[in-house]
Amino acid sequence: MNTPLAHKQRLLRRVRRAVVKIGSSILSTSTGINRERLQSLAEELCTLHHDGIQLVVVSSGAVAAGMARLGMRERPKTVPQRQAAAAVGQIDLMALYEEYFASHGTQVAQILLTHDDLANRRRYLNARHTIETLFEAGVVPVANENDTVVTDELLNFGDNDNLSALIAGLVEADLLVLLSDVEGLYTRNPRVHPDAALVPLVEDIGRSGGYVTDGQGPLGTGGMASKIAAARKAALAGIPTVISDGLHGGVLPAVFDVRRAVGTLVLPKGDRLARRKHWIAYTLKPAGTVVVDQGACDAIVQRGRSLLPKGLKEVQGKFDSGDCVRCVDPSGREFARGLVNYSAAELERIKGLHSARIEAALGYKLTEEVIHRNDLVLTQPA
Repeated sequence: MNTPLAHKQRLLRRVRRAVVKIGSSILSTSTGINRERLQSLAEELCTLHHDGIQLVVVSSGAVAAGMARLGMRERPKTVPQRQAAAAVGQIDLMALYEEYFASHGTQVAQILLTHDDLANRRRYLNARHTIETLFEAGVVPVANENDTVVTDELLNFGDNDNLSALIAGLVEADLLVLLSDVEGLYTRNPRVHPDAALVPLVEDIGRSGGYVTDGQGPLGTGGMASKIAAARKAALAGIPTVISDGLHGGVLPAVFDVRRAVGTLVLPKGDRLARRKHWIAYTLKPAGTVVVDQGACDAIVQRGRSLLPKGLKEVQGKFDSGDCVRCVDPSGREFARGLVNYSAAELERIKGLHSARIEAALGYKLTEEVIHRNDLVLTQPA
């Protein structure tokens, strides 16, 4: 079968981690935050969380909330005005998230990011490690663009649509959900053309003929064009996207129900893990080499384990956290490549140590693994 429902059933059976973006048009009114809608969405998100799905919520609404608090009658036209509104509104927005999630026994954390955070490899990894730690603690990160410290680039995210796609790639999500004020992509603008038809499935977002608008509501900066751009970015990372109407209750249970086809499903381009592994093994140029003992080599090759500092014998070359390195066994034979979590200088100080001693040796601990198994790819057959 090649139907939207068949594709959804295949993809959603593998969803363990998802990014859900909630747009300004859903949460914002001319008088501030739509508390009733946010409370309803919080309940749905908490249900998914308690069902075992790790979630990152990318939430708009801070600027609109700040506009109401500052008495602004129209959307700020200058960057400083928007930054001021965001600084005021973000407090209200997070307070409501904390209150509504706590009522369902769930804790939230605020994550503020800029484009530079995701373009800089070290800051990218720091953000990734922070979110992974929050996942381990059972906390739901609520992310937003850090409007108060960026300049013109804040206009390029598209009301957090592209930011949500970048975060989906950052955390290696299995699904991106974009909640909008329309049901999905249409063949024509449904607000103008009554005969407009919903596009339930997009197999190649690069050649999508779906409805695109250059406009947006008075409280948002995005539009369908920015959602298509975000879905395209996610697809290239091997992540499927669902674009659906977030104005009505029950949307998230419907999105995650394999028996129901709602909104528009945008298929990924290729398998996410296979694409990433290929990128690590064949695209990146190794910046150095790590020599591991035979036990660590066997654990990686035969049992799919991560590389820990205990198994590290020697560090060759100068490289930074996030660089690609060759992994060789005691005889010098390369058996794997991976993205390293510590610099060469840091590894020199922790090689041969148990993971529990990393913090004592460095004064801090980013992660227990030298290279996580998700960032390792074998270059020789097992």
